[in-house]
Amino acid sequence: MTPYPFAAVVGLDDLRLALLLTAVSPAVGGVLVRGEKGTAKSTVVRALAALLPGVDVVAGCRFACDPAAPDAACPDGPHAAPVAATRPARLVELPVGATEDRVVGTLDIRRALADGVTAYEPGLLAAAHRGVLYVDEVNLLPDHLVDLLLDAAAMGRAHVERDGLSVQHAARFLLVGTMNPEEGEPRPQLVDRFGLVVTVRAPREPGARAEVVRRRLAYDADPAGFAARWAGADDALAVRIADARRRLPGVLLPDAQLDRIARICVEYGVDGMRADIVVARAAVALAAWHGHDTVTADDIRDAARLALPHRRRRDPLDPPGTDEQKLDDLLERDAADHPDEPPPGDSDGDEDPQPPPPGGGGPNPDDPGPDDGGPDGGPGGGPGGGAPAPTDGAATPDGDPAGDPGGDPGDADRPDPRPAPQPVGAPAAAGPAYRPRALRLAARGDGGHAGRRSPAYARRGRIVRSRAPRGDRLTGAVHLPATLRAAAQRGARRATVADLREAVHVGREANLVLFVVDASGSMAARRRMTVVKTAVLSLLRDAYQRRDRVGMITFRGRTAEAVLPPTSSHEVGVARLADLRTGGRTPLAAGLRTAAATLATERRRDPRRRALLVVVTDGRATSGPDPVTVAGALAGVAAVVVDCESGPVRLGLAGRLAAALSADCIPLEHLERAA
Repeated sequence: MTPYPFAAVVGLDDLRLALLLTAVSPAVGGVLVRGEKGTAKSTVVRALAALLPGVDVVAGCRFACDPAAPDAACPDGPHAAPVAATRPARLVELPVGATEDRVVGTLDIRRALADGVTAYEPGLLAAAHRGVLYVDEVNLLPDHLVDLLLDAAAMGRAHVERDGLSVQHAARFLLVGTMNPEEGEPRPQLVDRFGLVVTVRAPREPGARAEVVRRRLAYDADPAGFAARWAGADDALAVRIADARRRLPGVLLPDAQLDRIARICVEYGVDGMRADIVVARAAVALAAWHGHDTVTADDIRDAARLALPHRRRRDPLDPPGTDEQKLDDLLERDAADHPDEPPPGDSDGDEDPQPPPPGGGGPNPDDPGPDDGGPDGGPGGGPGGGAPAPTDGAATPDGDPAGDPGGDPGDADRPDPRPAPQPVGAPAAAGPAYRPRALRLAARGDGGHAGRRSPAYARRGRIVRSRAPRGDRLTGAVHLPATLRAAAQRGARRATVADLREAVHVGREANLVLFVVDASGSMAARRRMTVVKTAVLSLLRDAYQRRDRVGMITFRGRTAEAVLPPTSSHEVGVARLADLRTGGRTPLAAGLRTAAATLATERRRDPRRRALLVVVTDGRATSGPDPVTVAGALAGVAAVVVDCESGPVRLGLAGRLAAALSADCIPLEHLERAA
């Protein structure tokens, strides 16, 4: 199908600029696009491939070797006298459900068995070399595939060590990922590999939304005709990319501007040196895109705005984003302290420092300009480029809620150092998170979701046995000894496809961790809610590290509420926990019933993901029926009861509930793992 034209995308200025910069200079490191569903993320990325210059390759080479400098280790080499051929740059899509052998390549089993030769079948990384590797829903990518991407991105090469093969080949590609933050954050190591991050949002102006729909309907009615209308504008962008690539090596980055980049990164408190390098490369690419011979302060500002949002987080559960006002203040103060450049925005007037809309000047007279949304309801990228600042109740790195509701700034001058008492029902603050004891399901799962919590059959891990393939193709690595034994048992000298055996691995899987938290008045009266929140925060962070989905149910008064439906967005769970209020009676039975209903729904939705129920309570029930009588609704669910009872005299009600649930009972003070 004809792709949607890049120039026809309405608005999304930051996203289009970030993609164009990486097209000009792939060394910038790719783009991560964050945004809610229906914001044209995938549409814009797929449209980029048509703008990229053609690639000169060695004719017949499956690994896209450059004829001017062939890869000496190319599996199809050596290329002694290469014949050059030109082909369009490729956009290779990596599906979330791809297997490891599909990504890195594997042994060609049929040739190995039929011809007795060791032949390598390339994977997606080989196909993406010198092109674009696009990962939709990159935050949902399994850990083992993330590891492969990290290795390839770090070294520029793919290594295959499996099934008796030892192969390596070049794998340098422009990595572009899209994600919906509602479904959880990707691993920090993967996010750091993206040079630039852009957040897109749906437009709020009726005119912008109407233009988005108008263009989308026109495209759906006649894709080829719609693309033809915008072919001139797309061609102009392609020419501009090629010109900027030629100009790039001659762009000067003065020492004064390099010092400015270093000062900005230091003031922002980013970790490592990758941020400085990416900002420098992006600023040079911006200068080339604008036609500058020298990097300016405005180039640095725009580069920092796109390169720093995801590198300032101190905790993986903090909301991403950059403080643009702080960035502006830093640049203005830096310009005043080091007056080697006019302040940002005070250009000499020869050229607008902001890039023109990529689709500007197109042939369509109806183009409404750069302030409208994208083809699928996408917004203008806006000046922010990052997620909004944390709202009241969002957790800070030490676990305290941002915007403490108690206390006036002048309190520090008062003689009484005691904090003012919180109003009744106000959220209690959690303390610093700690490393909790490992909570796991004892039984072995089928490995439906790779993770780090409970034992399960998996694609990787310790080999425990072999088995015949299920269906027409292998789902795991070949178990060569078992394959040869199967052939020997037939009395054959050579194995056939019918003799194939695959290895069965045991690793770990991710689970659904459902928290059921007592938020009744008795918890607040005994000042236990701060300790409880700290424990739940620690377990949330542990669930993030183990790649679990999480959900949270609270009960107080007469009812229970699912404050966090099961999700992969752990940072949303932290925000819900910070907002958790207490008070009222203790309807423990209602909390258990709501948990049973939630788990039943999730079981229908995803039957392969096993659940772990974590009930945080002292076992008291002052509203509703006896919780022991409703425990049968949770039969077969793995559970842990965290006993919050305190004081010298304890009733042991949490232990009684744990016995009814066939669950372990862990005292709250024993939840923290011993050093």
